Amino acid sequence: MCLERRRLLEEGLSATEAHARLVGALGVAARVLPMSDQPVATRIRTSGGWVGLQEFMIRLGANAPIEDVEFAGAVDATPSPAVLAAIADARAIIVGPSNPVISIGPILALPGMREALIAAPARIVAVSPIVAGAVLKGPTAECLEWAGLPASTNGVARFYDGLLDGIVSDDPVGDIASLRCETLMSNSEQRRLVAERALELSTSLATV
Repeated sequence: MCLERRRLLEEGLSATEAHARLVGALGVAARVLPMSDQPVATRIRTSGGWVGLQEFMIRLGANAPIEDVEFAGAVDATPSPAVLAAIADARAIIVGPSNPVISIGPILALPGMREALIAAPARIVAVSPIVAGAVLKGPTAECLEWAGLPASTNGVARFYDGLLDGIVSDDPVGDIASLRCETLMSNSEQRRLVAERALELSTSLATV
C-alpha cells in the first residue's frame, strides 16, 4: 500500500487524491482523508540519533529510549480543504484510541488544525488507548512519559487539554465528561460497541 501510494504521488496526484484511489481499490465505502496534502514526517530521537517513525517502530522495535519527538514539515503544512470541510460539517468528532503523541500529535501539530476542531459545532470525544490500566501495544506509555504525562486515561485527557468535550474509557476520569465502558476491542462486535458509545457521548454532549 505504501509503495502504491508513493507511485501515485510521484505521478503527480495529491495525497488526498492518492488516498481516495487506494481506498476505492480496497473497496472501503467510507471517505478516508489524509490530514494534509503537504508532507509531514514524524521523527524520533534516541540515544543513537534521529530516526524516522517507521525505522523506530520496525527496525528498532519501538524499544529505544525516546529522547525527543518532532514533526518535520508540520509548520509549513496546512490541513487540506477537504479535511477542514469534513470537520466543519461533522455531526461528531471522535479521536480514536491511537498513540496520542505519534499518531494524533502530527495531526494536531498542523497550523490551524486545533482552531478548526475547537470551532467545529460537533462535540469532540476521544476513546482512551489505555485498557484496564495498561497499554496493549506500541510505545504509548513511553511517548506519554516523554510528554511528561502518566500512562493513564487521565494522562491521555491531559495531553488533549483544551480540545476534548468528553472521553470514553474503562476507568474513571476527572475534570471531563466521560462514559465508562469495556474498551477492549478484540473483535468486530466489541469495536462496534465502543464506536456506538463514543457517538452516544458526543451526541449527548451536543444537547447540553
